[in-house]
Amino acid sequence: MHRLSVAPMLDWSDRHCRYFHRLLTKRALLYTEMVSTGALIHGDVARHLRFNVEEHPLALQLGGSDPGELAQCARLAAQWGYDEVNLNCGCPSERVQRGSFGACLMAEPQLVADCVKAMRDAVTLPVSVKHRIGIDKVESYGFVRDFVGAVAEAGCSLFIVHARNAWLKGLSPRENREIPPLRYDIVHRLKREFPELMIAINGGITTSAQVLEQLQQVDGVMIGREAYHQPWWLSQWDDSFFGATLEVPDGGPTREEIEARMVAYMAREAAAHGTPWFAVARHMLGLRHGLPGARRWRQVWSDARLKELPAAEVMALAHRSGAGTVS
Repeated sequence: MHRLSVAPMLDWSDRHCRYFHRLLTKRALLYTEMVSTGALIHGDVARHLRFNVEEHPLALQLGGSDPGELAQCARLAAQWGYDEVNLNCGCPSERVQRGSFGACLMAEPQLVADCVKAMRDAVTLPVSVKHRIGIDKVESYGFVRDFVGAVAEAGCSLFIVHARNAWLKGLSPRENREIPPLRYDIVHRLKREFPELMIAINGGITTSAQVLEQLQQVDGVMIGREAYHQPWWLSQWDDSFFGATLEVPDGGPTREEIEARMVAYMAREAAAHGTPWFAVARHMLGLRHGLPGARRWRQVWSDARLKELPAAEVMALAHRSGAGTVS
């Protein structure tokens, strides 16, 4: 299931977004937003961990650096039914650094190893690590090789590698996704040196051709913002990367059918949890990207003046506004 996955994305990959993505791909692995150990231990567990059963396979990404706290949160992940626990060692934000986790943990491979071991001792779930290829100006292959080697010795066999350095000072999280150069060769070399490990690559991959090219070198590909902004691409994944053609002999649902299913989901969410439809709809605004009428369709679904209407009426307005009928 690591062959293709959708990245954990703060403020984006919540359970509503994941439900939407699961309508488009049955096989790709989905990740939660990063949840800090403090939020789980001291906060509202249900709010952070609740998900729809349709979201499987689903991984929980944790942010933290205390082995005991991570073990406690891994047990919660198991109790709630997640399929994997992932440790964030790649986020470069200053807020995360102040919590002593994220990308700064790459400077402490033994601590990360201790964290992984504590989680593995606590649960039978797979434990993975998402990290960068280096931090700040450290660009030697030996740095990331030694990090992976130390963490692998603690029992981690799943690594998702963002093929950029994380600059801990001077760049925003967005700039950290764009300015440090991509170096895919480093990730490919890791796979050659650690053939027994599962290595997935992340960063700057936006087309099916690029995914297929990467799968010649590594075990999996993680897609981030392109999956969010171009969600219809996900509808091709099962056929293109998992050989799942026989499961959807009619080619799968159309965009309109996906939209209708999301509207039905909005109604269920409103009834069960009081969730307003716009909290869900924001995640599907890219569904008609590039199609005639897409801009007007997005405007209707984003119109704050319509917030009191039922979602089904908003959908009808969106279609009457000129979005048209597409497949």
